[in-house]
Amino acid sequence: MPNIEQQKKRVRSAARQRLENLRYRSTVKTLTRRLEEAVADGDPERVQSEHRALVRWIDKAAARGALHRNTAARRKGRAARLAGPVPAATQPRRRGRK
Repeated sequence: MPNIEQQKKRVRSAARQRLENLRYRSTVKTLTRRLEEAVADGDPERVQSEHRALVRWIDKAAARGALHRNTAARRKGRAARLAGPVPAATQPRRRGRK
């Protein structure tokens, strides 16, 4: 246990930050489970809304440091694969070599 007042304060704030980061990571896991359930049910509208919510939370968690940016990218990639292909109208056009 720290004796210095500033260190006592750092212990308190670190505990508060740890709980907040835990909430972010837990929410990402919950939303991932919801996306998996939506895919299993086969409702494309629900899949899109769950995927959008999940990506938004992953970005928030990565921005504040609750998730490492590579972890966030990996989870977003897995979610995109799970959600299925993007409709042809919104896919970027690929240009071939000439």
